[in-house]
Amino acid sequence: MFQTKIGIDLGTCNSLVFIRKKGVVLNEPSVVAVSLDENRILAVGQEAKEMMGHTPDTIRVYRPMREGVIADFRVTLAMIRYFLRKVIPSYQFFKPEVLVSVPAGITSTERRAVIEATISAGAKAAYVAKEPILAAIGAGIPINTSSGHMIVNIGGGTSEVAVISLGGIVVASSLRVAGDSLDQAIADYIKRKYNLAIGENTAEELKVRVGSALVEKNENAVEIRGRDLLQGLPRTVKISSNEVAQAISEPLGEIVQVVKTLLRETPPELSADIMDKGMVLSGGGALLRNIDQLISQAIGVPCFVAEDPLSCVARGAGIVLDNLDVYKQSIMRKRN
Repeated sequence: MFQTKIGIDLGTCNSLVFIRKKGVVLNEPSVVAVSLDENRILAVGQEAKEMMGHTPDTIRVYRPMREGVIADFRVTLAMIRYFLRKVIPSYQFFKPEVLVSVPAGITSTERRAVIEATISAGAKAAYVAKEPILAAIGAGIPINTSSGHMIVNIGGGTSEVAVISLGGIVVASSLRVAGDSLDQAIADYIKRKYNLAIGENTAEELKVRVGSALVEKNENAVEIRGRDLLQGLPRTVKISSNEVAQAISEPLGEIVQVVKTLLRETPPELSADIMDKGMVLSGGGALLRNIDQLISQAIGVPCFVAEDPLSCVARGAGIVLDNLDVYKQSIMRKRN
């Protein structure tokens, strides 16, 4: 096996790894478990996420990525190294070329941190590309045409909205309200209404199972367990999809507002293109039921969910690596 090209969607909630001709080969939570006594990393990815809420004081389970950027360099480095080792055969002698997605609003310092972490983790060359560009490419949008395209990428830590034309971002906005904010809103709602404390994983599971962006006539319900805040004992309550819709209405409203604001800043010709073609939703947040209808109703512009929205950024990274010359204006390169 010769030179491997790897695309990594280094997300706040989940990280995906894309390898040319193989597709997405890894999809694991961006979670790390650290032993505080020994200052040693115990687990990464799914194994670490399963420890959440079950650890003693001597073990800390957390996400080294916050709002799409590196919050803990050393732990992020270990996480990237773990992902690379898991997908690259042990007999391969050649180091891979790696492209990592970064938020559109990233600073030069944060960009440099991503490149250095990737090189230190074992990459021959590291590239970074902006998430909206990669999401648009992965969603099949022809970004190099002179027509305007709008992509709304709702991840775990950030929601990024961009208008793209001629291979570049014309206007973009990044909002630190996304999947994590929805989970927190659900947990806060249940705490307020039922005096019940639930964990991060339970809130996320509730969103995935019965979550909806709009109130529905035929609602679903699911039972969840938590700790009663008055008695301190475990208790079970039944939560409906309409209750979840009510709980997450405020953060969803913030995302809609950012889309509206960006459309006001968009040049008229490109606005006309977007009205004609509609906007595309990508990222894990696009999997929330009825979110396309919510945005379309609120803004009056057609809205479509990309095929397999969760892997759009990772797929886009793989396509860019295969066509670096075509997409070079979106890429920054550094060799060790």
